[in-house]
Amino acid sequence: MTMEKDIHPAAAGQEANAADAAGPATERSAFQRLMTVTVGPIVAAFLLSAIILMLVGINPLTYYGYILERSLLSGLGLEQTATRMAPLLFLCASLIIAFRAGIWNLGTDGQFLLGAVASAAAAPLLVGVLPGWAVLLVGFALAAIVGAVWSIIPALLKAYQGVNEIITTLMMSFLGVLLASTLVKLAFRDPATTVPQTRTLPVEDRLPRLFDTTISSGLVWGLIAVLLVHLMMTRTSFGLRLRMVGANPVAATHAGLSVPLLTLATFGLSAGLAGLSGASEILGVAGNVPANWNPAYGLMVIPLVFLARFHGVGAIVLVFFYSALLIGSESAARRLGVPQNFTLVLVASLLICLGLGEYVDQHKRKKER
Repeated sequence: MTMEKDIHPAAAGQEANAADAAGPATERSAFQRLMTVTVGPIVAAFLLSAIILMLVGINPLTYYGYILERSLLSGLGLEQTATRMAPLLFLCASLIIAFRAGIWNLGTDGQFLLGAVASAAAAPLLVGVLPGWAVLLVGFALAAIVGAVWSIIPALLKAYQGVNEIITTLMMSFLGVLLASTLVKLAFRDPATTVPQTRTLPVEDRLPRLFDTTISSGLVWGLIAVLLVHLMMTRTSFGLRLRMVGANPVAATHAGLSVPLLTLATFGLSAGLAGLSGASEILGVAGNVPANWNPAYGLMVIPLVFLARFHGVGAIVLVFFYSALLIGSESAARRLGVPQNFTLVLVASLLICLGLGEYVDQHKRKKER
């Protein structure tokens, strides 16, 4: 139980269980901590962003009102929000595995794009050759394999040489982004178009929609991925082994675990899910990959996973609100003349406030001791 606390001391589910066992005093403590490290930073980030908006002459209430109206209060906006969630959920699953196992996989953008390009290159060629379900299955499988393969070098260097994976995964991410763009322009370019892009998967051959809406069924698979990863990392012996390696590799070795092999497995699973994220975007929504396309979803999702305390259900909730923010900010930007990248300012504010919340929480804990 001590090891569990060291690996993810702020997991929401564990805090709730501890509160139930310890009584009202612990419940108050858990509530205060929730306000300090989660709710508080969110509110503070919105207030800080509101101040910035006022400084540039924009009414923050109007800006946030447009976001709410466009993303949640309209039927089409809600459908677009739900569809945007799919790739972000796969990335959340990818990062939850890595971070809970003590691995900093910061190469998800490269893995995402290479997985997207692999599925976009293969799926249109298989239409008419294989059944529709098989085309999608092959596209997803190729994306997962390509994403996992792209993590081999950082994984081997980490597992057998102890090289810091932050540096290697970032380097491989930059290379992956450039390689994906090069492949689109050369090897996988659609000869029928003047603008470089891959062949387009017909709409009728993409992932089916949900309940006669525009919501891609990739949303369902993304939800399943996050929940399965959460259960694997918290309820299975394999997940416990991965967490042991991240918490204390020396102790894991003395316990008879193969640290290098578990490190390789962590990289493979995390990067494979990042590749699936790219496939869900292409096979479910876009249908092709244009040259120089890079939505940078991987770096966007990192603060959400941390804010959720690596908890699957918490990550789903935050992804929903973040997707609504992305969809709504596009409309607000057009109406009010605010740059669309202002969403990144809000995310940066959230990171700053999250760090301050962590500092305050740690300071309180030291005083209690």
